Amino acid sequence: MNVSSLFKLPFSSNGGWAELQERQISIPVLAWFVVVPMSLIPPVMLYYAGTHYGDDFIAGFGSKEWRFITTILFLAELLTFFVMGWLIHSVVEGHKLKISYNDAYLLAAIAPIPLWISSLALLVPVVMFSVLAVMVAMALSCTLVYQGMRSLCHRSPGDVLSMSVAYTVMAASLLAWGVLMALVWAY
Repeated sequence: MNVSSLFKLPFSSNGGWAELQERQISIPVLAWFVVVPMSLIPPVMLYYAGTHYGDDFIAGFGSKEWRFITTILFLAELLTFFVMGWLIHSVVEGHKLKISYNDAYLLAAIAPIPLWISSLALLVPVVMFSVLAVMVAMALSCTLVYQGMRSLCHRSPGDVLSMSVAYTVMAASLLAWGVLMALVWAY
């Protein structure tokens, strides 16, 4: 799989998704080689921002226990991957569509990649830049869920059932992301 195929994943249900599905990547491989490394980016960037920018970034930002917060965030991200894979499989099966556990976890591993990468915006000490990066990442993540769901379930464009499943998964994903962010701000 080449880089151009990866960049097409959010915009097309053809090509890249089928190639990923054919590879039958195991859940442990997804966890160790995609989820764990990518899940490290937000805690590291948050720790960096919290210890380097302090209250100049956001009021009260510098006085937080960043070691504790970022450790909990990392563990919560890992847990979220496993819960989302199970949820994707359950929602798809509940709508009488077919998806394997490997494919459900593949989608759970690929969909949050834009959100993980958006944390690199914390290298720039401007709050609005970070907010804009997260909003773009959320949109890309939602399109990954939609296109991935259509492709992995082998549904045609405009299929209402796959849209319903994708919207349910998107809502759960955004809720999970909101809980993770609330966890960061609570401490």
